Amino acid sequence: MARPGMVNGMVDGVFSEELLHRLSDVLAGPLASMPQGLSAMLEPFVSHSALIVFSADVSGGRVHGAGDASFVRGVRGVDLDRLRRDVDVIEGVRYAAMRVDDGERMTMQVLARNGALLVLADPGPVEHSHLILDIWHLVSLHVQERADEAAPDYLQHARSASGARFRALTELADESTATLESVLATLRSNKLGDSQARGAAIDAATEGLVRLRNGIDHVRTLTEEPVTTAFARLKKELRSAANHSDIGLHFVDPPADGRALPDEIARGARAVARRAILSRVEVPEISRVRVQWDCDGVNLLMGIRDDGPGTSQDADLLLRAAKQRVHAMRGRVSVEATPGWGTEMLAVIPLDPPRARVTSSLARLRPREVQVAELLVEGQSNRAIAERLGISENTVKFHVSRILQSLKAGSRSEAMAMLLAEQQN
Repeated sequence: MARPGMVNGMVDGVFSEELLHRLSDVLAGPLASMPQGLSAMLEPFVSHSALIVFSADVSGGRVHGAGDASFVRGVRGVDLDRLRRDVDVIEGVRYAAMRVDDGERMTMQVLARNGALLVLADPGPVEHSHLILDIWHLVSLHVQERADEAAPDYLQHARSASGARFRALTELADESTATLESVLATLRSNKLGDSQARGAAIDAATEGLVRLRNGIDHVRTLTEEPVTTAFARLKKELRSAANHSDIGLHFVDPPADGRALPDEIARGARAVARRAILSRVEVPEISRVRVQWDCDGVNLLMGIRDDGPGTSQDADLLLRAAKQRVHAMRGRVSVEATPGWGTEMLAVIPLDPPRARVTSSLARLRPREVQVAELLVEGQSNRAIAERLGISENTVKFHVSRILQSLKAGSRSEAMAMLLAEQQN
C-alpha cells in the first residue's frame, strides 16, 4: 500500500526513496540493459508497449529499444533523427503519431536538454509528464557522461563508418540510377509495340528516379547537422554543466552559412568542449571562459580560452581533456599557456571522412564490386556474400563476373589469388 501523500513513486511531488533506488539501478547497470530497466521504471507512470532511446553512447551506437519487437524494428533511424533535430516542434514532451513500417502508432516523445530522444509506444494516461522528463534528463546526461569518460575509440569507429555510409549512398544512387535508366532506354525502344504501356512505364520509372534522388538527398541531410544548431546544443549543455560554478561563459557563434557538420563530428566536438570546460571548473583562478566555433568549409575550428594563471600544468590539464578525442576524429589540437594571461586551446577537426586505401586492382572496381571482392578474398560463397551485403545471389554473380573482367582473371580462384597477392605486397 502506498504511503500517505505518495503517488506513483512520488511523495508530495518529490522523488520517493523507492523511485531513487530504481533510478540508481538503471544508472548503475550496463548501458545495453538500460532501455529495459528504464521501461520497467516508467511503467507505473505511463503504460507503454515499447521504448526506444536515441542518443550517443560509449559504443557509438545510438538506437536502443525494449518491449514490442515489431515497433523497435519498425522505427527508422532517419525518422528518429528528424524528431531529435526538430527543436522547433519538440519542446520537452509531446504526443504524436509515428510511422512504423506500413502503419502508424501513437507515441510519447521526450527530448532531453542534450538532444537525446526517448520514445514510448502506445502510451497510456499520464499525470506527471514533467517527472518523466526529469528522469529522462538524468538518464540521458548519465549516458552522455559515460560516453565522454570512455575511451574515444567509438569516435574513430564512427568516423570510419561515416565514410562507408556515404560510399554506400553514392553506390546506391549510381547503381539504382543506372538500372532505371536502362529500363527507360529499353521501354523507349522502337521494338516495343504497345506505346501506351510504354508511356506509362516511362512515367513510372521517371517518378522512381525522382524519388530515389530525393531520398538520397534526404538521408544525407539527416546524417549532418547545421553548425549553428550543433553550437546551440553545445551552449545549452555547457550552461547546464556550469550552473554550479562561478565561471562566466562567453560564446562566439559560428557563421550562419558555415558548412553542416557530420553527425559524429558534431557529437564528438561537443564532447571535447564539455570535457575542456569541466577541466576549467577545477582551476579556482579561472573566472571566465570563451568558447568559439568556426568553419572554413573543410574543417571545424574550435577555440577555448580562459583567464586563468596560464601555467604549464594548466595547459597539460586542458590538453589531456581534449587530445585523445580530437585525434580520434583525425584532428589536430594545440594548447598555449601565457603566464598571467590564461590558456588557449585550438582544435582543427576535418569534416570529410578518411578515404579508404585501395589496391591498384580494387581501384578499377565500383564500390559494390570492392565489397564483393573483399569478401571473395575471405573465401565467402555467393550466398554468404549476398546475406552480408543484403543483395540477391544473382546480383553477386553479376558483380563477380564484372570483377573477373576488370582483373582480366580467368576464374574466381585466379581473381582471389591476384587480390591476395596485392594485399600482401
